[in-house]
Amino acid sequence: MFATGIECSYPTIQNGNVRRDLLRECGHYDCFKEDLGLVKELGLNVLRYGLPYYSIHQGPGKFDWSFADEAMAELKRLKITPILDLMHFGVPDWVGNYQNPDLPVHFAEYAGAVAERYPWVRYYTPVNEIYVTARLSGKEGAWNEQLKTDQGFVTALKHCVAASIMGNHEIARRRNDCVIVQSESAEYTHELCATPSPQITLENELRFLSLDLLYANPPSATVAMYMMDNGLTREEYNWFMVGKPPGYQVMGNDYYGRNERIKLPDGSIQTSMDVLGWYEITKDYYERYRMPVMHTETNVFEADLARSGS
Repeated sequence: MFATGIECSYPTIQNGNVRRDLLRECGHYDCFKEDLGLVKELGLNVLRYGLPYYSIHQGPGKFDWSFADEAMAELKRLKITPILDLMHFGVPDWVGNYQNPDLPVHFAEYAGAVAERYPWVRYYTPVNEIYVTARLSGKEGAWNEQLKTDQGFVTALKHCVAASIMGNHEIARRRNDCVIVQSESAEYTHELCATPSPQITLENELRFLSLDLLYANPPSATVAMYMMDNGLTREEYNWFMVGKPPGYQVMGNDYYGRNERIKLPDGSIQTSMDVLGWYEITKDYYERYRMPVMHTETNVFEADLARSGS
């Protein structure tokens, strides 16, 4: 399949006081019929599409389907197949953030409710870019809980993976032929020196961590010790290693030029676009998991070049 997508991120910034809802900022709530019509006009029949989880799920057992019902009806009318994106960089205010241990339970309820309400949908991305979600929320302090700690990163990551697995099970209970397209960032950091530093070596191992836990692939001893040093318990680790979630699993890899970085001798990190490129980096992921691959996101920052992206 060849698909396009509509930007649907909704993280919070400024210590949770401001919500960046990109569907609202790009006018999609008002122009969704026009937007979806343009997808069809392009000759595309598949769309990665994210409903606003943060505003739909208003509390345990409480949902506001007003916008979702209209948008989903239009998708169905146009015969566009959605790859439904259920969590994209943000959670409802009442959940708090990715440090909340109850997040997987709440999200599983939401995933089940979506699958129940739209039984004609077969393709899902339960949690978009788990690694990026956890890194920017728990390690780099950019959004949501805005932590800058290894423990914050590990906590956010394990909660997101658990949410994806539990949500996947709820979807499969209602649609046993579901196809799960996991969208995850394909990353690599180069280093301009003869001997790689422990920091960069670990970083290049951690890029696999979300998929290792999601697909029950035992990580290296170094990564396992890192996780347990930063809050992952043995019981939690064993739970993740039980097996892959149900349904037909597709490994989606996202590649932007900024996904490749290089550490210079002065310690600064710069973008090193297309040194390896999507194919070589994704090949690392494929050889690790041996799963069907979809190139799920790409583009560039420069508007005049963006037409060659998708």
